[in-house]
Amino acid sequence: MMKAGERPNSKLLRGGRQDSRRFRLLAVVVGFFIVSLTFVLVSKPDAILFGLNGRLPAEQAPASIPIQQKVNTPAQKTSTDAVIGGDPKVVDDETYVKPKEMRGGEEEDHQVLSEPDPASGMAEPAANKDGDARKSTEETLGGERKDVEEEGEREEEKHAKVTLPTVSNYTIHDAEDAENAKQEGSSLSTNVQEQQGSKPLCDFSNFRANVCEMRGDVRVHPKAASVLFMEPEGSRRDEVWKIKPYPRKGDEFCLSHITELTVKSSKVAAECTRYHDVPVVIFSLTGYTGNLFHDFTDVIVPLFTTAAQFDGEVQFLITDMALWWTVKYHTLLQKLSKYPLIDFSKDDQVRCFKHAIVGTHAYMEFTIDAAKSPNGVTMVDFNRFMRAAYSLPKAAAAALGESPRVKPRLLIIKRHRTRMFLNLEEIIGMAEELGFEVVIDEANVSSDINGFARLVNSVDVMMGVHGAGLTNCVFLPQNATLIQIVPFGGLDWISRTDFGNPSEMMGLRYKQYAITVDESSLTDHYPRDHKIFKDPISFHKRGFEFIRRTFMDKQNVRLDCKRFRPVLLEAIDNLNQ
Repeated sequence: MMKAGERPNSKLLRGGRQDSRRFRLLAVVVGFFIVSLTFVLVSKPDAILFGLNGRLPAEQAPASIPIQQKVNTPAQKTSTDAVIGGDPKVVDDETYVKPKEMRGGEEEDHQVLSEPDPASGMAEPAANKDGDARKSTEETLGGERKDVEEEGEREEEKHAKVTLPTVSNYTIHDAEDAENAKQEGSSLSTNVQEQQGSKPLCDFSNFRANVCEMRGDVRVHPKAASVLFMEPEGSRRDEVWKIKPYPRKGDEFCLSHITELTVKSSKVAAECTRYHDVPVVIFSLTGYTGNLFHDFTDVIVPLFTTAAQFDGEVQFLITDMALWWTVKYHTLLQKLSKYPLIDFSKDDQVRCFKHAIVGTHAYMEFTIDAAKSPNGVTMVDFNRFMRAAYSLPKAAAAALGESPRVKPRLLIIKRHRTRMFLNLEEIIGMAEELGFEVVIDEANVSSDINGFARLVNSVDVMMGVHGAGLTNCVFLPQNATLIQIVPFGGLDWISRTDFGNPSEMMGLRYKQYAITVDESSLTDHYPRDHKIFKDPISFHKRGFEFIRRTFMDKQNVRLDCKRFRPVLLEAIDNLNQ
């Protein structure tokens, strides 16, 4: 105890003052932490990001989608071979060569029927309604999408990812032009709603193909596997779509080999490193390519339908690249686009477009629906395009009435292994007797598509058993006749769907000849009273694999020339008109 008159201990006084200072410092730190935490919770991180005018450095872009590919775009326009890498996978154009894990002993062109049109009754398409797509989108977002009237406002999406096969070297602005392009992009975002309006970014209503189309500020970021449609700050659009850009909707086996892309509306995205002045179309080359029929019905016809409107001023960006395919069809690709192809898997840029299309427009097998196609393009336009692309000289079949001394030319498509003509020499003799100049070929265009195209274009009538080789009718001149021999087994409907309707829509004449039991080699394998002859349709219930093995892979044709003769006479009559 301190006595009266004694001075307080100086050490105790100093200790008390230090404790007081520590307490005040701790109070300041705690107070600052509480204030900072309150600011973050109330203002949200997005408020900071939006201060950057919707741009983030490329390395900080959302990357919630796995990195799929990189794209090295040459500075100058080069040949397709110089831009893309890959290995050829097709030897025989009638043979669909699938990856090893996809094959199951198939022969020749059976894939012509492997993915029949849902309308034909061989397969049930997956749900294609727009409402289903919306429902799927909401499930993807984990229920975050809430009704405006119920919640007051929708929660803001913080992840932006989308994949689009797009990019080209045409009129690309390099870094020195970036500032001007950025200013243009800034003004562009204010006009986004005027260009896109209330139209959804994607249309999933078609039973065969999903397509996304955006006009405005579109950013393709391959490293993030994303395609973003930039929205102005005041926009309430909130869309996320998953799409595989290959027109075999509902075919899970086929689409399992296609890269999935995400298309999304967003206010935040990576900063552009390349600016493009032309539209971009993104599509895939995997799926069933390698079979001549599928090359056309799945890729070439849909690509023409989608890109013809741009008259070559369009960039192609390809997911799931196949070099051998681009080499084989380089003539057609160069006619549709003036710019080198871009491999999505090799692109490390963030590319900005004013118009982007993800996926291609496709309708029924090997056809174009003029009522729905862009600019109303038709199959007649496609036939004209094919003849122009390969500089084919014959625009119309021979008019025998004007040139009676000219012999009409007949091309017979010869097959090997399956659906062969067992009496080919007899058929040739009958045709020559009727006045035809007969040409025989195997429809193998894998090595010289230009040469075979010229051969087909030179004839007036082409005939063959149902198969991929009949796809070459795209080179026939207007008013020429296609004769399809239909194998026994109730295959009339698929034969007309695959080649009958398309050829007539191209401006060709079409004749379908269904063989009888007596003309089928199946009589060598089954007794005449077998159910396969009495009720072949009942066997369709066993599935396509049985149909393929029984009615296609194991059947050849012994044509009844007397029964078939009127068909050739009708073809001659058509040339006299």
